[in-house]
Amino acid sequence: MKPSGEDQAVPGGGDPWEECFEAAVQLALRAGQIIRKALTEDKHVSTKTSAADLVTETDHLVEDLIISELQKRFPSHRFPTVAVSIGFAVHQELEFGVIHHCTEERLYTGRRGQGAFCNGQRLQVSGETDLSKALVLTEIGPKRDPATLKLFLSNMERLLHAKAHGVRVIGSSTLALCHLASGAADAYYQFGLHCWDLAAATVIIREAGGIVMDTSGGPLDLMSCRVVAAGTREMATLIAQALQTINYGRDDEL
Repeated sequence: MKPSGEDQAVPGGGDPWEECFEAAVQLALRAGQIIRKALTEDKHVSTKTSAADLVTETDHLVEDLIISELQKRFPSHRFPTVAVSIGFAVHQELEFGVIHHCTEERLYTGRRGQGAFCNGQRLQVSGETDLSKALVLTEIGPKRDPATLKLFLSNMERLLHAKAHGVRVIGSSTLALCHLASGAADAYYQFGLHCWDLAAATVIIREAGGIVMDTSGGPLDLMSCRVVAAGTREMATLIAQALQTINYGRDDEL
């Protein structure tokens, strides 16, 4: 399958990205099998950008699997990938996202205009607009220098002063974003979240009825390493207005 930028139609008017989508689902499941097996074995842990940004041999195995298989099946395409979170974009327009939380055996999928699902069950975000009733999730990000930590804690404090019901760190940005898509949480924000961590979840949240935007309150820029997501635009705007920016640079400037 080699759709061009000008003409993405397929014979019979079918979905031009069906083959890509099915490949992403199968790869996410295969990667999950690798991770479940690795959880029972000894592992070597190294770091990415800092001591807080960990990567294991399994991370490399999974990433190598996804990249090599996609390059084999779709040599003319480039897929932003990491672990078992796979997002697919055409001309900067996100088409689908697949996230497999292998330890929980939950497969989250979203396709533009076709809804979002977890293990085949349709997802729907929370409709909460009242910050005092909202569970807000976030993650610290890889930087741990004193200035960054001060800003991170200050942002949590600002939200609590604004009467947020709760602000929690659960240890996984991907899992937190899936909680938002399923309605288990009402909002999420982070500075230092890379495009390969966010692309798939963005599709899933939007297809579940949610909002994903920049921390400035403007449109999402996947390369900016910052995001606010919520079940409603009102909630996303309230979160964005409370935040101070933590500068992580841009993914397209790495």
